[in-house]
Amino acid sequence: MRTCILSFSSRPNGNCAQIGKLIHRLSEDAVLFDFSCFQLQGCGACGYECFSSGDKCPCRSDREAELLEAVTSSDLTYFVIPNYCDYPCSNFFIFNERSQCWFQGRPDLLERYEKVPKRAVVISNTDEENFRKALSYQSDEAVEILFLSAKQYGKSSIKGDLLSDERVVKVITEFVHKQ
Repeated sequence: MRTCILSFSSRPNGNCAQIGKLIHRLSEDAVLFDFSCFQLQGCGACGYECFSSGDKCPCRSDREAELLEAVTSSDLTYFVIPNYCDYPCSNFFIFNERSQCWFQGRPDLLERYEKVPKRAVVISNTDEENFRKALSYQSDEAVEILFLSAKQYGKSSIKGDLLSDERVVKVITEFVHKQ
């Protein structure tokens, strides 16, 4: 099974980066994209050329198309997302908004993307509803979400030490291996 993993945090040694690597090790034929290694340009600093043709997006040279192609061609995709101010981080929103140039005028690609089963690991000490709503647009089916609270395990999200607790590793491993 081809698996795509997107770790949306910009912190290279944070919880999300480590969780992305763990999922990568636990998955067969997996590719990991870690936002701590690259950036995507957000929408808005242009003339919205993508609305006439996705090929005209002035930011096509970044990795957005590569990410969307990897998700679309996978059998399963994982999103690893930190909670900032009770919402997914900005990298997630940039990825989502930039998808319009990829899918504009290509409904077959959007349909393929939406059919890919998706799971999310969310690092959050607060409310879950905003994540459920943000992720609802990513798939035809409900996105399976594993919420991990650093506080629940006596950890601090800032320290990036969530995986030092074997219970967390076990929960993630079970999430990855479930059918």
